[in-house]
Amino acid sequence: MLSQKEIWEIARRQSALDLNCAPEEFLKTEPVLCRGGLGPGAKKYYQEPVACNFVSYGSNVVASALESCRDIAGEYIQKFPFYHCFETPNLHWLDERLEPLGQKVCFMAEYFLPRPEAVRALPCAYPLRVLEPTDFSCLYLPEWSNALCEKRKELDVLAVGAYDGNRLIALAGCSADAERMRQIGIDVLPAYRGRGVGAACVSRLALEILQRNLVPFYCAAWSNLPSVRTALKCGFLPAWTEMTVKPRETVEEMNR
Repeated sequence: MLSQKEIWEIARRQSALDLNCAPEEFLKTEPVLCRGGLGPGAKKYYQEPVACNFVSYGSNVVASALESCRDIAGEYIQKFPFYHCFETPNLHWLDERLEPLGQKVCFMAEYFLPRPEAVRALPCAYPLRVLEPTDFSCLYLPEWSNALCEKRKELDVLAVGAYDGNRLIALAGCSADAERMRQIGIDVLPAYRGRGVGAACVSRLALEILQRNLVPFYCAAWSNLPSVRTALKCGFLPAWTEMTVKPRETVEEMNR
């Protein structure tokens, strides 16, 4: 099984591919500005156009920016401490300057990596099953939209389901979003939430991924406290934060 050090190194190498920079840039204490555009080995869920991408592993912020946004992004990461670059009121400063370029802050989230020694199969009152793609091919339904992605079915590679009799009540799935990393998503039917079923599925899936010498990672919005608690309960720690800038039309379409 991978060590904690290896897990973080793999994650930083992948972020470097995403942002067109070197892995060691994330370990510096000063901000770093690098060439914009997605790298050829970027995580597969990214979709162009991406005007800027800001990433912090906790010691600085690394920003990739297209030429049109480069001066704004550079000024932003120099003007504010890295931990304020991902929050209001400073985000308003960035959005106001991006507005004339037709760009806006879009996605923002916190990402979690496992502590191998802390990941264990959590107890569950319901039986769990490890599912291969042929087992979950019929499960691309709205209730499982966090665990599985219909638009990228080919990336969904493994899942763990919890069953009440013959009824699927929770599903954790992982997608091959990077060569050595698998992103975990979880859905639990409303009537079964708050019973630890989701955490049991996530922890079992994380173990399955680690046993394959791959890195599971987990994403959650800061305000989604139930999801954050699931990550912590399953032996994950906050690892990096990420924020993307996209065309104003893209953001407006999402808000319709």
